[in-house]
Amino acid sequence: MTGPVSERAPRPALERRREWLRPGLMALVAFLAIVGPGIITANVDNDAGGITTYSLAGARYGYTLLWTMIPVMLALIVVQEMCSRMGAVTGKGLADLIRENFGVKLTFLLMVGLLFANLANTMAEFSGLAASGEIFGVTKYVSVPVGAIFVWWLVVKGSYRQVEKVFLVACLFYISYILSGLLARPDWGQVARHTITPTISLRPAFITMMIGVVGTTIAPWMQFYLQSAVVDKGVTARDYGYCRTDVITGCVVAIIVAFFILLTTGATLYEHHIPINTAEDAALALKPLAGRYCSYLFAFGLLNASVFAASILPLATAYSVCEGIGWERGINRTFREAPEFYGLYTALIVIGAGLILVPGAPLLLIMYASQVINGILLPVVLVFMLVLINDSGLMGRYRNSRLFNFIAWATTILVSALTLALVVTMFIH
Repeated sequence: MTGPVSERAPRPALERRREWLRPGLMALVAFLAIVGPGIITANVDNDAGGITTYSLAGARYGYTLLWTMIPVMLALIVVQEMCSRMGAVTGKGLADLIRENFGVKLTFLLMVGLLFANLANTMAEFSGLAASGEIFGVTKYVSVPVGAIFVWWLVVKGSYRQVEKVFLVACLFYISYILSGLLARPDWGQVARHTITPTISLRPAFITMMIGVVGTTIAPWMQFYLQSAVVDKGVTARDYGYCRTDVITGCVVAIIVAFFILLTTGATLYEHHIPINTAEDAALALKPLAGRYCSYLFAFGLLNASVFAASILPLATAYSVCEGIGWERGINRTFREAPEFYGLYTALIVIGAGLILVPGAPLLLIMYASQVINGILLPVVLVFMLVLINDSGLMGRYRNSRLFNFIAWATTILVSALTLALVVTMFIH
């Protein structure tokens, strides 16, 4: 009698354990099915322009601006969460909702501004690709055309799931900046102190840099792309809890990467008083200070970020413009089904990459113009978003609560003020 009883005794406990594990496994499977839009959108914000801004901040001010990463992360989470929620609940992209609720004329003007800003930003990404390629001994006349063909082929020939998998893999390579930071051997005590203790200087150059660090985090194109990606993936209000986790995870990871870029350049270039003007300068300057592996990891991060963003920015623009005008769009559609979508995507890549290869092209002027347009568009886009997400007829019970509304409006006012201040500063200097 004792034998059979001892064999049967563990079974109830095992069954209970299986019952406990089953909901967890189902939740994990559901999350993995939803994951993508939030992580991709937030990480692509660490593009060539963002990496350059963070590198300059670390090289010029050391660890002093590390504390800004905390409020920046909170602001990014708030804005991205609202976009993804609207996409899941309404099943429509942001440009669609703006056209339906604010009219065609206003939407058209917004799309024209976004088109020019994103074309300039796309050029900046191919410029970053050219710079990182040259660090590895590859001329821009090879790296830029090869990169352009690759990003075009990826989106035009792939399905949404295939493209998303490639983008998620690209996100993993941002770990190179974390490894660079560890190889730089920073003073972790100083890092911790500056992360939790705000340091503010009234010097114009410091204020400009602080505004640049905050302003480079939230761009107009991000909101349009994220909401369109959520819709394209088929996320609904029922799945939104997983989508929110995806968004928050992406924001946290993106800020961690930015934190380590600041940390790396602060621990090396700032300590040795080495001036830089670009992310390429930072990667080259790291070699004698922190070793070639640190330098190559930093340069590889720039290469990955540039190719990644060169894929996303034209795609985000094609989504936004086609939504705003009412054309067919989406990676899952064929070229014949959505000729305007793929035609615009192709044109942005050809023009963006082609102008980089023109000798004497005014790249700095183009990048400057893109930041000015972004600064003008961002406050308008954020206000549109807040009006839409508080529309009970549109969002129902998913509209903002009073507390979240307060946080969202405060974030919008702060980010808008900082971005506009950056534009004004650019004109003054």
